[in-house]
Amino acid sequence: MKLRLFPQETAGLQALASMAEHISAGTQTLAELLGAARSDFVSLVESLRQEEAASTANFATLLTGMRTSFINPLPREDLYALGQLLNECSEKLTGAGETIELYTLDRIPARVSDQLEILSRQAELTVTAMKSLDDLDGLEDYWLEILRLAKRADHTHRVVVAELLDAHSATTFAKYRSLADHLASASRQMRSVATHVGSIIVKES
Repeated sequence: MKLRLFPQETAGLQALASMAEHISAGTQTLAELLGAARSDFVSLVESLRQEEAASTANFATLLTGMRTSFINPLPREDLYALGQLLNECSEKLTGAGETIELYTLDRIPARVSDQLEILSRQAELTVTAMKSLDDLDGLEDYWLEILRLAKRADHTHRVVVAELLDAHSATTFAKYRSLADHLASASRQMRSVATHVGSIIVKES
C-alpha cells in the first residue's frame, strides 16, 4: 500500500462500512421472511425498506464527504463506485422481500434458502472488508473468497431454476424464479464490490 503523508477524512470509509452493515442486516431480515407467516410479511418487508433508506442516507453522506474533503482515503471515483454498488445491493434485497410479500410466497424451496445463506456470508465478509479499506494489504483474501462464493452462488441459482421448472406450473415458477433472480443479482453485486476492491488493491500497490 502506498505511504500516505497527510491525514485523511475517514467519514467516507465509515459510510461504506455502514452500508455494508445494512446489507448484512437485510440478509438477516430476509432469512426471517423466508420462514415467516404471511401476517408478518408487511412488517419484515418494511424493515428491509428501512435498511435500504439508511443505506441511501449513508451514500448521501459519502457523496457530501467527497465534495467537502481535501484529502480522501481512496480516489473519489473508487469511493463513489463502491458506494453505488453497495446501495444497489440494498435495493435488490428490498426487491426480494417485496416479491415474497406481493406473491405471498410462504413455501420457499430449500435451494432458495441456500442462495440466501451464500449471500449472507458474502455480506459478512464485505462488512469486514469495508472496515479495513485503510489497510488494503489485508484484503486480497476477501477478494478471492467473495469470487469463490459468487461462483457457488451462480451454480446454486442454476440448480434452483431447474428444480423450480421441474416442480411447478408456469405461473408458480415465474413467482419463485423472480425471488431467486433477486437473490442471484444481489450476490453478483457483492462480487462486483469485491472485484472493485481488487482493482483498488492493484492500483494502490
